[in-house]
Amino acid sequence: MQEESNPVKDYLFEYISKSEEKLQKLIVDKKFSEIIDDVIKNCYDNIITIGEKGESIGVLATGLLHFLLTSALLTSQRKIVYHEIDIDIVIPDLKTLEKDPKKTLIIYIIKTANKNLIKQKLNKLEKIQPEKQNIWLVSSQSLDFKNKSYIIDKENNTFSKIIFDIAQFVNVQGQDKFKILRV
Repeated sequence: MQEESNPVKDYLFEYISKSEEKLQKLIVDKKFSEIIDDVIKNCYDNIITIGEKGESIGVLATGLLHFLLTSALLTSQRKIVYHEIDIDIVIPDLKTLEKDPKKTLIIYIIKTANKNLIKQKLNKLEKIQPEKQNIWLVSSQSLDFKNKSYIIDKENNTFSKIIFDIAQFVNVQGQDKFKILRV
């Protein structure tokens, strides 16, 4: 099944392609936060002009996370449906979620400002991931939820720490085969 084209994703991957040499060096040096900072610095202003801001930032976060998780060799599944619930990203995979939720991370990329819709989605995710601290949020704005949250923004960007935090989570969970990034 081929994914449909998205102007935000197209713009992001065009930038990544044009910056390949610089980004590959940062990947080799395991400087993932610098990659995120670079992409946000160079893409954010154009991306927020494409469609609704929350949706555009959500697509940027999804594409960038997919690129970085692949580059960091961290096992993940993205854009999947589990028990009729859409999941943006699950680390390492659904099989681990079923067997041991403590070793599984769900990343919810928020594409709306509607707090009721966000809460409804969190309630659904909590039904399949009982370890509430293992549901992390990525948003274009600060939120009042207790979950670990990352803001993807040009001025107040906490998103750049997410790969380091994911690697730390994976390493702490004792999944030795994933100890690509030493933290």
